Amino acid sequence: MSVGEQHKIALISCIEVVLMRRRNTDYNLVVAKLNAHYDVTITDCYEHPEYLKTVLKEVYKEDYNSIIDEIKLHLGDDLIAEKDMADFFKIMES
Repeated sequence: MSVGEQHKIALISCIEVVLMRRRNTDYNLVVAKLNAHYDVTITDCYEHPEYLKTVLKEVYKEDYNSIIDEIKLHLGDDLIAEKDMADFFKIMES
């Protein structure tokens, strides 16, 4: 497994855990909206973070930034400093 694939698994796992901890109903809404609007899953959002950003802002509104902060906290500074992760979060925070 490549480093990029490991990063993808770590990121997607963190996203899912953070969202499920918030409210399982909202997590399911995110999954449904990603599928309905873009025909993707959360896993596909590693390559298309703009889709996830749009849906998270729609579902979580004012909690969006705290969700991104929590995901970053779970990943840790070393991992989010990696280029692929930094690129992902650059889009999510723009």
